[in-house]
Amino acid sequence: MTDPYRAMVVDDSAVIRGLLARFLEADPDISVVASVSNGQMALDRLNRTDVEVVVLDIEMPIMDGMTALPLILKKSPGIQVIMASTLTRKNAEVSLRALSLGAADYLPKPSSTREIHSTDTFKAELTEKVKALAGAKRNGRGHAAKPASARLPAKERAAPIKFARPVVQKPISLRQQIVRRPSLIAIGSSTGGPQALFKVLGNLGGLVSQPILITQHMPATFTALLAEHIARTSNIPCTEAKDGEAIRSGHIYLAPGDYHMIAERGASGNILRLTQDEQENYCRPAVDPMLRSLASLYGPRLLVIILTGMGSDGFKGADTVVARGGSVIAQDEETSVVWGMPGAVANAGICSVVLPITEIAPYVRELVARSAA
Repeated sequence: MTDPYRAMVVDDSAVIRGLLARFLEADPDISVVASVSNGQMALDRLNRTDVEVVVLDIEMPIMDGMTALPLILKKSPGIQVIMASTLTRKNAEVSLRALSLGAADYLPKPSSTREIHSTDTFKAELTEKVKALAGAKRNGRGHAAKPASARLPAKERAAPIKFARPVVQKPISLRQQIVRRPSLIAIGSSTGGPQALFKVLGNLGGLVSQPILITQHMPATFTALLAEHIARTSNIPCTEAKDGEAIRSGHIYLAPGDYHMIAERGASGNILRLTQDEQENYCRPAVDPMLRSLASLYGPRLLVIILTGMGSDGFKGADTVVARGGSVIAQDEETSVVWGMPGAVANAGICSVVLPITEIAPYVRELVARSAA
């Protein structure tokens, strides 16, 4: 039997620490090996306790979460840190900064202990994120990628795929290489997504003028800030999508938190629609509805990029995209924080290429330039 994943909870509230620890230990795959009230105590415990995932509060006395984060990462390389805070704009800004400094993910906490205790969604999200990130750590995520292998023809590429539990060996089969110039680029991402988005979009440069649509699993307070960060990082205008607005070249549209973003044909061109239809893959926004709608409008002129994330959101939509002649790129396992979403499309054999995060933007630039010529 595999040893349980080892977690540490860091929060200045004894009540919150107790609740989080109880939620986590209700899952037999998780053991809370430490529970402390500030960042300094967390560092001290790391000297004598083997921890895989830290759930780290932001606002604490003695040493707060942002001060502790780089020290924790330095003391225990490869450790996975989830920033946990109530959902305010200030805390959302801090959480996004923490992601840029090496935190693996964030977790919006309900605003009261009563809400935390009564919210099944929060319990499930906390547990699944800890397990997914701990599993990624055990798989040695973050080692240098082997970029050349992702460009080999399917018959020559037989690198084993790794999973946290159980271990399965399976080669990736690639589809025919992309040949058409895309009219639109769609990106889906979740856990680890903000950092991945900054790297991809920040390296696209001015050579890519196609409109870009992004669905990142995030609550509303976060998506508004993420759009601002993407605009600064990429030097491309980026905004949260608005219902009924036209899809324009040279612009990035981000699905707002709690709304699915889809596209449809308008009177004078393609437009965006925001819906609060039922969650898909336990998410809203979700990647699948975006991709289904785009596949029907853009067909073979649609390019999809699936980045790091838990679960398999985007798989069904990507399958529809390739059925309509579009193409899919997936981030590789070694550079993904969690190889759930990109792993789902890669293992299904519907990707044209599987690339490390640093090679996605150059590949897209090369594709656009080649097909334009």
